[in-house]
Amino acid sequence: MSPRAVAPRLARPLLAAFLAVSVLHLAGLLAGQDAVHVATKPLLMLLLAGYAAARGGPRLLIAALLCGWAGDVLLMPGAEPAFLAGMGLFAAGHVCYLLLFGRAPVRPVTGLVYAVVLVVFVVLLWPGLPGGMRVPLTGYSLLLTAMAWRAGVLGRYAALGGALFLFSDALIATGIAEWPQLPAHNVWIMLTYIAGQYLLTRGALDLPKDSTGAAPGAYREGSIRI
Repeated sequence: MSPRAVAPRLARPLLAAFLAVSVLHLAGLLAGQDAVHVATKPLLMLLLAGYAAARGGPRLLIAALLCGWAGDVLLMPGAEPAFLAGMGLFAAGHVCYLLLFGRAPVRPVTGLVYAVVLVVFVVLLWPGLPGGMRVPLTGYSLLLTAMAWRAGVLGRYAALGGALFLFSDALIATGIAEWPQLPAHNVWIMLTYIAGQYLLTRGALDLPKDSTGAAPGAYREGSIRI
């Protein structure tokens, strides 16, 4: 049997494994079990990327998920250099998403709302940020907000996914600025992050294809190799 025939059969098991590991990861965080966190976090985006590949997803989507996987791994130590490197990988993932979304029009009103939220959030956050983190976090926030806004071109699932991804990283930023935190803060960060990445993936996989095999209005991979 050819690899192309086998791949679709792996999609459901990979999705089931992703969902099971997600539940286990969140339960471990809630119970304060660091060993569960360390064992499961590196598997999350790998399984989701495998599912996307088995479904024949766009290479830019798979690249974005793998950037998320690498960023997750680098963020685990918690040291500032590792954090900045992890943030850089997530930024690369957002670039992949933006290329995937292409140039299809998005509602400007939504963009205005996102822009206002970004400016207000950064202004409020700025005084509490360490000096060396202010510029990188601001640049990253701008890129993330653009991704969340443009995600709407892939439909409502991806639009919600982009918003949840943005909310997850906003929770991380409030922790860096030493704002008061929600109960089970890390659980909320990971829950919204996992849900955001899954919904972005679903939006990219479920969007109807045109006659060329590309999603309407989306970036066409034939013009670039990833």
